[in-house]
Amino acid sequence: MDQHQGSQVRSSDGAKSERIQKAKPASAPPPRFYLPLNIAFYLCFASHLLAALYAPIQDCDETFNYWEPLHYLNHGYGLQTWEYSPEFSIRSWAYIAIHAIPAKIAGLFASNKSFEFYALRVLLAFVCAATETRLYSAISRVLNPRIGVMYLMIVAFSPGFFYASSAFLPSSFAMYTSTLGLTSFMDWHGGSKTATGIMWFGLGAMLGWPFAGALIIPFVIEEWLMALVGHADIVETFGHYLDGLVRCLIVLALQVSVDAFFYHKPVVVPWEIVAYNVFGGKDRGPDIFGTEPWDYYVRNLLLNFNLWFALAAIAGPLVLFQSLIFKQRTTNQPILRTLTFLSPFYMWLVIFTIQPHKEERFMFPAYPFLALNAAIAFHSLLAWIGSPDSVIFARIPGKLKLAAILPVVFLAINVGLLRIVGTVTAYRAPLQVYDALEALNATHSADTVCFGKDWYRFPSSHFLPDGVHAKFIKSEFDGLLPGEFHEGKTGFGLFPGTWLIPSGMNDRNEEDPGKYIDVQHCAYLVDSYMPDTKATEHEPLYALDEDWEQVSCVSFLDTSRTGIIARTIWLPDLPFIPSKYRRHWGKHCLLRRGNT
Repeated sequence: MDQHQGSQVRSSDGAKSERIQKAKPASAPPPRFYLPLNIAFYLCFASHLLAALYAPIQDCDETFNYWEPLHYLNHGYGLQTWEYSPEFSIRSWAYIAIHAIPAKIAGLFASNKSFEFYALRVLLAFVCAATETRLYSAISRVLNPRIGVMYLMIVAFSPGFFYASSAFLPSSFAMYTSTLGLTSFMDWHGGSKTATGIMWFGLGAMLGWPFAGALIIPFVIEEWLMALVGHADIVETFGHYLDGLVRCLIVLALQVSVDAFFYHKPVVVPWEIVAYNVFGGKDRGPDIFGTEPWDYYVRNLLLNFNLWFALAAIAGPLVLFQSLIFKQRTTNQPILRTLTFLSPFYMWLVIFTIQPHKEERFMFPAYPFLALNAAIAFHSLLAWIGSPDSVIFARIPGKLKLAAILPVVFLAINVGLLRIVGTVTAYRAPLQVYDALEALNATHSADTVCFGKDWYRFPSSHFLPDGVHAKFIKSEFDGLLPGEFHEGKTGFGLFPGTWLIPSGMNDRNEEDPGKYIDVQHCAYLVDSYMPDTKATEHEPLYALDEDWEQVSCVSFLDTSRTGIIARTIWLPDLPFIPSKYRRHWGKHCLLRRGNT
């Protein structure tokens, strides 16, 4: 090769190199995920798995309205609430049936029924983690990867998600579907997913809890506004909504068919629930089961989310302030779209704060929105603090900012974890005392396990040996207790307990004496004893009675003698801790009649 040819080659190579350099972006694109999706799933599932295995049942409604009907479908007997009487029919057998199938399959691989209980909870934990991972993916791609990681941190370490993730409750089911519905409306990659979003919110409203359908309202408003101002085609938007509505109607038709099979009559359960709770009339409706002050949810959400609830509450004003005053974009989306994502949580909180009857589980469907709001607010604060244009924070060294922020995050996470540990160690006894029945192998099918003042702590008939029934004895409680599903076989067809009208049911929470048996007919009895408890006419101290033998007793927190701090979070039982900051204990016992 001569000099001229070599010069040409070098010139050609140089030009090629220059073109390659020009083709390269000035900087590498930001990562789509700060944590890989598989790691995100493992993190969520590990947290929810612990809840499935160790979390106590926090609401007796979960036991009597869901675990007991499931037990009836799979084992032929169980306790029945008035809601399942065909006279009222405000609970869906379709919801129970889709959970009874995997529980029944799990029961084929175990010799005791409690395995079915835990297997179903593990499955629910898996489903919950899968939906959260899907939303994490959408948040990271659509809004900001840092917001995605913060969302993940909240759902994995907050007590609220710990309790809700594996609970067998329609409100938890609605939480799963709300997560998927939010994902669909957020992620427009590949085209609009409006129809899918409507389907998910509709599924949560029909099979889960009808009121959860309200969470779709901000997204409906957003899409119609976009169509009206010309950013979307009105006909196409209408087509998406028609598509979603048809999917919901198909689901509703299937649900009505399943419920008609069990109730032996056509019934639209979602409407029955709304009709009773909204149009029940005098001496009916949710308020007869108790009311709470306006700040109930504020206090409850602070307990279950601490810092994250405070951030969720200020997310909207904070985003507006940064956008209008500092001209900063909090997310990768326009300000109006970001506000649409933030608004469902506020709407839900206001609606249910106004209602006199309040329960912790009513907030479950809005938990994904709370976590998203908190993650966006925290990201906004970090962006503001880290901005070189910030008048207040620009001159503070980055390491000093990090040193100030990290302890706050660790404190929030640790307070949440301490609350989880405190709850599990304090109230898990009702899931433990029944192990002795299997270990003793001393029960007969005619035996009964009775409940007095601790009736609401009964976890499920899944913890009793086959054929052993739960019964109630009179206590100071004067409301309506559950009865029992009809156990007829010959001549009654399939599941007669679902369509035969039971006696003594009413929708006014009026006591029915027929729900009690005499304590003399009890082979076993469950009773709690706290040192300061005084005996009453209907609530003797059975745990101290010589006629009853203590088969199994597990420590149970005595809330009357334990201070608010020790009731709120876990504190070690160490001698040097002052008494007012320590936890004090009673016991939850399984008793056996002395002559048994």
